[in-house]
Formats: sequence, C-alpha cells, structure tokens
Amino acid sequence: MIRFLQSKDNRLVKALFIVIIAAASVSMVVYLIPGLAAGGTISASTYAVVYPHWYSKIFASGQEISEQKVEQQTRQRLQQQNPQYASNPMIVNMFKQQIGQQMVQQEILLAEAEKLGVTATNEDVNSFLHQGQAGQILFPNGKFIGQDQYTSLIASRFDMSVPDFEESVRHDIIIQRLRAYVTAGVNVGEKEAREEYVKENTKIKFQYAVLSSDDIRKSINPSDAELEAFFKKNASRYANAVPEERTIQYFAFTPNDVPGGVQQPTQQEIQAYYNAHKGEYSVPEQAKARHILIQLAPNADAKADSAAKAKAEEVLKQLQNGGNWTELAKKDSDDPGSKENGGELGFARRGMMVPQFDNAIFTQKIGDIKIIKTQYGYHVVQVEERTPAHTQDLNEVLPTIQATLLRQKSTGAQESYAKALTSEAIKNGLDKTAAAHHLQVLTTPPINQQGVIPALPDGQQLISRAFASKPSDPPQSAPTGEGYAIFQVKSVAPAHAPSFADWKSHVLDDFKNDQVPALLSQKTAELAAKAKAENDLAKAAKEVGATVKTSDLVDQRGQVPDFGAVGQVAPQLFDMAPGAISGPINAGRTGVVARLEDKQQPNDADIAKNLDRMKDQLLDEKQQEAFQVFASNVISEYRKKNLVRVNSQSQQPPQTGE
Repeated sequence: MIRFLQSKDNRLVKALFIVIIAAASVSMVVYLIPGLAAGGTISASTYAVVYPHWYSKIFASGQEISEQKVEQQTRQRLQQQNPQYASNPMIVNMFKQQIGQQMVQQEILLAEAEKLGVTATNEDVNSFLHQGQAGQILFPNGKFIGQDQYTSLIASRFDMSVPDFEESVRHDIIIQRLRAYVTAGVNVGEKEAREEYVKENTKIKFQYAVLSSDDIRKSINPSDAELEAFFKKNASRYANAVPEERTIQYFAFTPNDVPGGVQQPTQQEIQAYYNAHKGEYSVPEQAKARHILIQLAPNADAKADSAAKAKAEEVLKQLQNGGNWTELAKKDSDDPGSKENGGELGFARRGMMVPQFDNAIFTQKIGDIKIIKTQYGYHVVQVEERTPAHTQDLNEVLPTIQATLLRQKSTGAQESYAKALTSEAIKNGLDKTAAAHHLQVLTTPPINQQGVIPALPDGQQLISRAFASKPSDPPQSAPTGEGYAIFQVKSVAPAHAPSFADWKSHVLDDFKNDQVPALLSQKTAELAAKAKAENDLAKAAKEVGATVKTSDLVDQRGQVPDFGAVGQVAPQLFDMAPGAISGPINAGRTGVVARLEDKQQPNDADIAKNLDRMKDQLLDEKQQEAFQVFASNVISEYRKKNLVRVNSQSQQPPQTGE
C-alpha cells in the first residue's frame, strides 16, 4: 500500500484516538518505578489493587486492575509493536510487567486527580470524539457512522467494547487535565526562549587534532617483571578470574525420536479449534482501487491549485475516453509507490487511508472514475472491487490451523516424553535410561556459564539450569531448540585465581587498560598547552603525533568523526570566538584539542520568526518535567504507605517446563 495515503503512524489509531488508553500517557511520565510491584495476597484474577486512602484498605474499596485487562493490553501492544515476539513467553511476561505497572500508575494518578477535583464527564468524551481527525472518521460530514460500525471499529482496532473504550478516553482526558492543573504555574520567558533558540541554532566549524587511545595502547610495552608485579598487586582482581566450570552428562532426543511420532490433527480437533478462534478469522470490509496523483504542496497558492486540478481533469478526460491506466499512471502520477503498477493500490481496510480517500473508495460506485482532493493533492480514483466484512470459512484457514495444531501436538508430545524419560532417569540413571531408548549419553568438557554445547542446537537453557543445580540433584530436562535433553551435573570446578603464566595475555590487556586513560589525558593536555603557546594547532599536533581533521558546519546535535556529538562532548566550543583554541577534550576513546574556525548564529529576524515555537517547545518540556516530578512523588508516596498491592503470582516469570 502506498505510504503517503496510509494513516501515518497507524493514523486511524493515532488520529482517531490521539490520547487513547491513559497508560500510554503515564508511561511517558514514570516508566517502571522501582519497588512499585510490592506483593500481597489478593485474588488470582486480580493483577493489582490501588487504595486511594488509608481507610480504603479497611473497607476493601480499592480500585482493582484485573489480570484479564493486563493480558488483553499486553496482547494488543505486542500485536501492534512486536508481533514477532507474541509467542515468546519470556518477552510476553516482560511486556506484561511493564504494562501492568503502567496501569497501576494510571490508577494512582486517577485517584490523585479525584482528590484534587479533576474530572471528565461523558459530555467531555463525546466532545473529544467529535473533534479533529476522530470527528472526521466517526462523524464524516457531521454524520455519525452508526453504532454497529463504531462497535466493529473499536473491537477490531482495540479489542475493546465501546463502554471500555470510552472509559479509557475519559481517563486519559482526566490525566491530561491533571497535567494541566499541576503545571499551570510553569512558564517560559521571552529571554529564556531567545537564548535557547540561539543556543540550539548556532553552528560552528572547527579544526581538531585527535589522539587515539588505540595508538596510546600500542606505545605501552611493559616487561614481564612489570606485568608480574601488576598481577601480584591486583591479586584480588584475579581471585576468581577463572570462572566456575561444570561438567554435564546428558542424552538428548529430537521430535523424530518420540515414540509413535506425532499424530495428525483430527477433523474434530480442527473444527473445535476453528470454532474457538473464529474471531481471529474475521475480515473487515475492504476496497480495491487505483489512482493517479497530481501532487500539490500543502501551502500552494490558488494558481498552483488551479493548475493541479486542471491537470487532474485532463487525465480524467483521457481515461473516460479509453486512455490506458498503466501508461497514464507512469506518465502523470506523482505517487512513486504505485505509478509503475498502473496506480494499483491493492485492497485496503476502512481507516487505512487518509479520510477523504478512505471515504471515496468505500462510497464511490465500482468502475466510476472521479477526482478527489486530499492533503497530498488531486487524485483521479477508480474503485475496482469491494469485499464485504466476513469471516473466512474453515477451508480458507485449514492449512494454518493444521500447522498450529500439529505444532502444539509436537510440543506436547516432546514435553510428555521428556517428563517420562526424566522420571525413568531418576529411577534407573542416565545410562540405563538412554540405552533402553537407543539414545547416547554424552559428557561435556568443563564449560562455564557462557559456554556452548556444540552437539545441541541450543544448549543455553540446559547450561543455565545446570548452573542452578548440584551434582547431588536428580536428573532433569531442558529444551534444546530441537527436542529435549535429560541431564545431570557430573562435577563442579569452583571459580579460582589463575597462575600468572596462564593469564599473562589478560594481565597485559588489564595493564594497558589501566594505563591508557591517564596517558591519553596527559598527552592531550600536552597537545593543548603546545597549541596555545605556539597559537598553531597543526604544528603542535605534528609534534605530539596527533591527526588533524576539520569538521563540517555543525550545531549542538552534530556528529563529528572521532569526536562524537559536539553539544555533549564539548559544549564549550559554542562559547568560543573564531581563532580560539580549546583546552583538552575527553571524547571517550580519543583526546581532542580544537581550534574554532567559523561561528554562525541566527539573526534577529530568524529568532523573531521562531520565538513562539521555541517558547511552546520549552514550555512543553518544562511541563513534562514538572509533571514527571509530581507523578513520581505521588507514586512513591503510595508505595511508602502500602496503598498499592500487586499479585505476587503475576510477577513470576513463566515456567518453561521440564
């Protein structure tokens, strides 16, 4: 689908509900406050309870956040942002904890808003939904799209009922009003805005001499005696330098080794799965269209508008007289994404295109060719086909269901076989169990926790579990990426100090790492002193062996090779006059001395033109900072007073199974 017609940043979601789900707003304010997730004894179906007052705990009148809602929002966020991780239990759990905390934070701020008399009514929600892009989608031409379509839209986009959605909007309005209430006294003066604009838009160009830490490192060549003395002096550093190692005995199986193989799913199982997941197979109404775009700048004058419209009308006339879509699109369309394909856009759901285009492809008669205008210009549009909303029948999704069920059966069969083999190994030992099932027992060489087991596709979980076990523990299992391994720790070699001879190369690296920063700083200071004394950076650089470079004209955010972000590494350069030479600059892996060559500041006219925008930007930043402090303090206070109780079971990582 062409990029400029699609809803920018999922325009339907962003524009229709620009402040949807207050948790998103809260997360921008206070993200994962440490210690908030204090455990407690609450219902298994409840993720957390927030108590607005101390007496709320006595009367059990806190605001509950259900496990279902947290999991629902977790699924939704994953599908929108990271669908590739939706089947990874560890990632899902991580998302769940983040979203759960955000929802807890939201409830705390809503409770605080109520105490301060900050509210929002149903009329406020209704007013919001009539405004801006939301109004264009829900009330095109001032007419409501209808309750059925509204309900379907919310369900498909947010997996929510209309009442829950509107309650989310109301909550977000409250939090936005709370922010306005808390930050009402924050202001930005003209002088402050002017200074910030000048600072942000001043550009400089400079010559700079670079000393590399890598070159310094090469110059450090200690004797064996010096290294051994360093090794003895830093004995505590090397006390456990050789990490703990373990020898692991195991046998592994793949899906092909599971007795009886994996049974194909039956027709009854397929039908049952389809019935249980029917909602996943619903397909919304779609329209297939093609277009030719005559682009028009957003601020175009009447003359340019008239010319673009006339060109669109000429293209329309040619098409109506039998002109070839492919040829005309290639010749006249300004849409690079579709012009080479005859203007074809493929199928689009409602809400995927900008409002005017979206309205046209879902109302225009199929086959008709018309001109519409959007923010991008004039479009000559033809609707080729429309498909009504429907649910895919079983035959359409049969291969997908079969693959899903087969995967589930295979996983289940492997888990069951692993449990059976583990039980047998606990009773009979690894060797007898492996032999009884025609599997081979292997023993790893000593490996540390970051080691690998070459014979296994993925031995990380096995190693992780082995390092949490003792040799006296009974056999257990771990997934290997292609089946399971049944294993037992055979021996443990504790972490210990190496001999100097065995660790000499590491000692040399450590010796150099310790020496480099001081030597780099010393040599950079020497370079700066020479450059200032001689007023010649290039000459001083040659004397100390530094490399001379010249930057482009850059502002505070500019990145310079071997230097980094100028505003972060050396903001003092922007205060220097042309010709001045800096002191030593620590740029991390390099030491730098710079000579300012040029400095360009915005003029008064440019400052005046952008002053209001800068004031707004600074005001928003200050208000955000003030609200963040307020929210952090409120949440910290709730935590101190134990007014938040989070289900301890909800904080547990998922079990991967034995």
